[in-house]
Amino acid sequence: MKVHDLHPQPGSNRRTKRVARGIGGKGGKTAGRGSKGQRARGTVRVGFEGGQNPLHLRLPKLRGFNNPFRVEYQAINIDTLAEIGEKEITPELLRQIGLLRKNALVKILGRGELNSGIEVSAHAFSKSAEDAIKAAGGTVTIIPKPWGDRRPPAKGNALTNR
Repeated sequence: MKVHDLHPQPGSNRRTKRVARGIGGKGGKTAGRGSKGQRARGTVRVGFEGGQNPLHLRLPKLRGFNNPFRVEYQAINIDTLAEIGEKEITPELLRQIGLLRKNALVKILGRGELNSGIEVSAHAFSKSAEDAIKAAGGTVTIIPKPWGDRRPPAKGNALTNR
């Protein structure tokens, strides 16, 4: 086979529709644009809504929102606590060592193993971390969050429907 023998599959290349070439053809007279009006005469840019503020300008630019009730924790694993070598671990101690940012809430996660029992105080614990600390003979203390419960009151509450 030579290059001059190559040709497209039958039916793959369709001829373009030749509009506005008289009433003898299929696209005569108005050439498929209907009758009169701006779109029949000239080009209208995509998204133009006749002078009305278009949809792409009415919608906000950025997507999503910031949840005001989100609680962010700084995660610390059990193997990190084991390396510290203290019997009592608190967020203040973790800040002094440099493992915790200022004003961050601590969540203890369960990666690693403990050889001895330690007392751990934190704002939250994963289930595996809590089980591992208790299995090693330690204690777990949950510190309340500094702001309490920030959620809005429940809808349909008996007190609000009076």
